[in-house]
Amino acid sequence: MSLVFSEETHRNLLSHIPQCTGRGVSEWLRALDEGPALVRFEEKVSWLRGEHDLSYGHAKAIVHEHDLRRAARRLL
Repeated sequence: MSLVFSEETHRNLLSHIPQCTGRGVSEWLRALDEGPALVRFEEKVSWLRGEHDLSYGHAKAIVHEHDLRRAARRLL
């Protein structure tokens, strides 16, 4: 199973997160920053699912977006 959705699916999932969870994407990204120091992608997904009762798809999209933004900051 792929760890990453297509770009279109990823963007679609991100756009629906606020209405499905009641929290914006930036709040979820902050929750990952402030949460436990997990390293592996699937550990982060599992933490979001267990701690915040997110669906697998939404948790996966949030972690992927977090990783993309962190990588972009490193390039600057």
